[in-house]
Amino acid sequence: MGGKRFPIRLIPMWSNDVNSRHGLNYDYSPWTFWSSATPAERAAQHEYHQRFAERSGVSIGERAFLSPLANVDPDALALGADSFIAAHAYITGSITMGDDCTVNAFTVIRGNITMGNGVRIGAHTSILGFNHSMEPSKPVFKQLLTSKGITIGDDVWIGSNVVVLDGVRVGSHAVLAAGAVVTKDVPEWTIVGGNPARRIRDRRDSTIPATAGEGPFDDGLLAELAAFANAARTDAPAILSRSWSSAAGGLYVDRPGVAPTVRAHCDAIEIADLLLGCVPPQLSVDEHVARLHKLQDPVTGLVPEFESGPSDFSRLTFGTGPATYHVLSVGHALDLAGSGFEHPIHAIADMAPAAVTASLDALPWRKEAWESGAWVDAWGTAAYWNLSQSNPNFPGSLEALFGWLLTRVSPSAGTWGTPTADNRLKVVNGYYRLTRGTFAQFGVPVPHVERLVDTVLEHSADPRYFAPGRQNACNVLDVAHPLWLASKQTTHRREDAKAWARTQLKHALERWRPGEGMAFSAAPSSGEGNIPSLQGTEMWLAIIWYLADLLGCAEALGYRPRGVHRPEPAYSLPTL
Repeated sequence: MGGKRFPIRLIPMWSNDVNSRHGLNYDYSPWTFWSSATPAERAAQHEYHQRFAERSGVSIGERAFLSPLANVDPDALALGADSFIAAHAYITGSITMGDDCTVNAFTVIRGNITMGNGVRIGAHTSILGFNHSMEPSKPVFKQLLTSKGITIGDDVWIGSNVVVLDGVRVGSHAVLAAGAVVTKDVPEWTIVGGNPARRIRDRRDSTIPATAGEGPFDDGLLAELAAFANAARTDAPAILSRSWSSAAGGLYVDRPGVAPTVRAHCDAIEIADLLLGCVPPQLSVDEHVARLHKLQDPVTGLVPEFESGPSDFSRLTFGTGPATYHVLSVGHALDLAGSGFEHPIHAIADMAPAAVTASLDALPWRKEAWESGAWVDAWGTAAYWNLSQSNPNFPGSLEALFGWLLTRVSPSAGTWGTPTADNRLKVVNGYYRLTRGTFAQFGVPVPHVERLVDTVLEHSADPRYFAPGRQNACNVLDVAHPLWLASKQTTHRREDAKAWARTQLKHALERWRPGEGMAFSAAPSSGEGNIPSLQGTEMWLAIIWYLADLLGCAEALGYRPRGVHRPEPAYSLPTL
């Protein structure tokens, strides 16, 4: 094609004074951009569109998003309205994409490709509209290229790590399951999976096929997950409105009839971000940020509960009261709203390495492993917020934390604290909190991972906590996350972990209450815990994602946690 061409920059367009950290989130979750980007960020994206459109054969629809971290170098490109291309995508050839299409991170689309409207493409997928010839008289690298092209209809979901080969036509409303290698045409409404991809069932058919061995997508789970997520998105405005109290100028309550709390406000922001891609509509972005900013004590950097005021700041102590968990909830709520803490969290930034290890030694690891793990979670997260905003922690303090943890972990159990029949619940729950804020948050491998899997699976079989109708959000999350985290390092007992995840996922999907969300506890005997709440809804949405991802089908949900329960490391420690 003729016309002006220019190299696509592989650096962010976000300058340091336009909240570069949140801008990077847009590159990986581009569907959140137009609902929450700042005017400066929107102007930068519009400018990027205009430069792109200078090329011959390029058209970009309204509210489209192109990550500057993607390598988009087509001969021709027609990108529809509300369509997105995420970071590290590689796109060449002649590409036509309709409206409401999403190309997730690390996806490759090359050749002559035509897509309809509403095509969703998971990460690490390759759609290759060309092929090499295989003439035996020539080396492979000298073979001629051929191209029949690929055509994809409307409303098609393509899971992560799918490969679609040249010449394939994918009918409208089809689903290509994660990992599928698609070599033949896929009729409309058909779900396919495997290598080579084969028909699993018709998407409109809710019955379970009688044939055994059809693979992980043969029991309607994808449809159940998609239906759940659609119901949750539909109900999200009503759930947020249900927990909005007009008292004191407007505050969020965990559920109707209880007092407003800081966590309820933060849970509302997390739910809205997860399901709606924006902040809760009761306040503007600036109002949400201002409400949370004014709560922070500038001396300690901690955030008390609402009933406390500036006169109570002197009572704030890291490790006690709700202010400790607010390090997580408020920090992530502000981050999702495109902001951050106004002040460093001095309560931990001023701790020398000796003070850190002394504090760890003083925690009640034998009797209260959960409480001890929660302290570590909040300390690690506070350190992260300081680092992410270039506020220094005491030199060597983070290294002291990791050093203490790595030398105190049980080699036989993979946990901190020795699990027994009486205390295994607290040990496993404490493990989740501890690793969430340290190893998971900083991308550090967990130690003794196979022994950890054995410990967690032994706990997961306890009917006191995991029998139908006895689960609560904490107990299920505190098993699901460690198993998920371990799965990144080992395949040890993976089928056992998946079997547990499958059972718990089926139970969880049944607990959604229209217009209200989910209760923290499934047990009717738990009283108020069995009433739908913001906390229960926020936690179960994340739990369902982790359970589904353990089974390889989280893409069907169409959402991914980005706050307290984010799966990706938030910060990478420097390496030599």
